[in-house]
Amino acid sequence: MKDLKDKVAVITGSASGLGLAMAKRFAAEGMKLVLADVEEEPLRRVETELRKAGVPVVGLKTDVSRAHDVERLAEKTLATFGAVHLLCNNAGVAPGGVVWESTAADWEWVLGVNVWGVIHGVRVFLPIMLRQDSECHVVNTASVAGLLSVPNMGAYCVSKHAVVTLTECLYHDLAQRDAKIGVSVLCPAYVPTGIIDSERNRPAQLRNAQRARTPEEQEREEQMRKAVLSGRISAEDVAGRVLDAVKDNRFYILTHPKIKAAIQTRMEDILLERAPTDTSKPKRS
Repeated sequence: MKDLKDKVAVITGSASGLGLAMAKRFAAEGMKLVLADVEEEPLRRVETELRKAGVPVVGLKTDVSRAHDVERLAEKTLATFGAVHLLCNNAGVAPGGVVWESTAADWEWVLGVNVWGVIHGVRVFLPIMLRQDSECHVVNTASVAGLLSVPNMGAYCVSKHAVVTLTECLYHDLAQRDAKIGVSVLCPAYVPTGIIDSERNRPAQLRNAQRARTPEEQEREEQMRKAVLSGRISAEDVAGRVLDAVKDNRFYILTHPKIKAAIQTRMEDILLERAPTDTSKPKRS
């Protein structure tokens, strides 16, 4: 889609971080916005800010892990703007921890938001786009964690690998039908956003029982926080690259070029049938 003016964009997780940056970037292109987020107050602030700036916008509190919420989002989109041209399945959460320490609640939470959120978005909005039979685009937010397998991020990596392959399969399915729908998968590395504090949005029924964290757990959490906050590519930078990918109809959006060496190492591990390399460790000279 080269010309985005007056087209309709639906963005989940749009009250902060990458979603908010995308919303502002698309608004600058003259798009109409449908914003969805589980945090209602920040969502209302963003909606008000953009409306004051003259952007046609509507917001709806949405838990993407719930099918009904995403269905309501589609209904709201069509009732307000009559169409959808760009879908950004962006909402996500990022729990850490080694695989065997992840609880059933951890798995249900991360897979519900990161995987089922994308599934619901595709399931609900793609039929609408196909019926429109006009130029459209889908951007699914994964992560380099969907292209790598690293320690202490098992549940997150599982969820993001699922998003990558779901998006690749979606691309093939649409290509077979000569659909006028472009597809992109966004795979950023560390970007300083609030995702490191996503625990704030965990539903009460999926919270773990309170217990004292071990020193190892505290150290892992602190290391991850520092890594995320030290990211040199901003959410605004990423949003600009997403915009370029939509206009250029580019599938893979790798915002951190230096990470490609780690991805190549993982691919070589597979092809050479060797044990996985810990690509999170610095290479020895």
